Amino acid sequence: MTSLLGERGAIMARTPRAPNLVYHERFERPLSAWESYGTVPQQWARAPSPDLKMTGSLRLAERKKELKPERRAEIREALGQRSIALIGLMGAGKTAVGRRLANRLDLAFTDVDDEIELAAGASISEIFAVHGEAYFRQGERKVIARLLEGGPQVLATGGGAYMNAETRANIKKHGISIWLKAELPVLLHRVRRRDHRPLLATGDPETVMRALMQERYPVYAEADITVESRDVPHEMIVNEVVEALSRKLGCPAPPAAPRRHGES
Repeated sequence: MTSLLGERGAIMARTPRAPNLVYHERFERPLSAWESYGTVPQQWARAPSPDLKMTGSLRLAERKKELKPERRAEIREALGQRSIALIGLMGAGKTAVGRRLANRLDLAFTDVDDEIELAAGASISEIFAVHGEAYFRQGERKVIARLLEGGPQVLATGGGAYMNAETRANIKKHGISIWLKAELPVLLHRVRRRDHRPLLATGDPETVMRALMQERYPVYAEADITVESRDVPHEMIVNEVVEALSRKLGCPAPPAAPRRHGES
């Protein structure tokens, strides 16, 4: 599809739009703008897309499980200005774990897909439908490069982000990568509950996921840390991430004091 720049840099379609596509001509921004837009200016604001995930405060039932202040300070000091980048396939739990991890460490949390939608002025599904995956990946790389300059924070990246060599190098330079590795049954159970995944819209989910695992898992294995994502409470995964991160940073938790006789 060819396009031209319209009012305020909006991309105006020359060819017929995709069926059932809600296309925001006035507010969509070209790739060149993705590196600078982290929020949508008020005069460009649009109604939230159904695909836009909420990134607000955790519910009261999910309030942070406190680390001791001195322990949190030790981890934060060792982390410095680096970001924690969570990687993994769709359904691995990057957003759910990332929010809780950020809450635990008292860091900012950013969902990269949300930032892409804000930068582009369109939803992920719209970007895929109108411009294709290659265009999306270019913008994804730009947004992640921008975000990595604003650490420390916890970043939940898209499933394909780490496949880009430049992005891997940027994360290596400015952050610590943590792969949430999940088995196929876990992933399928989770992704089938939602229908907004563009890569699953063109084929059988199990076939698509198997192919993605075969392609991406060898690259994900380059991550600094690997933690198994499975069907257990998210806080348990966060505990394991914090422990692994502490070891990586050289500040492992001290061994628990032995219980005295008669203590439960």
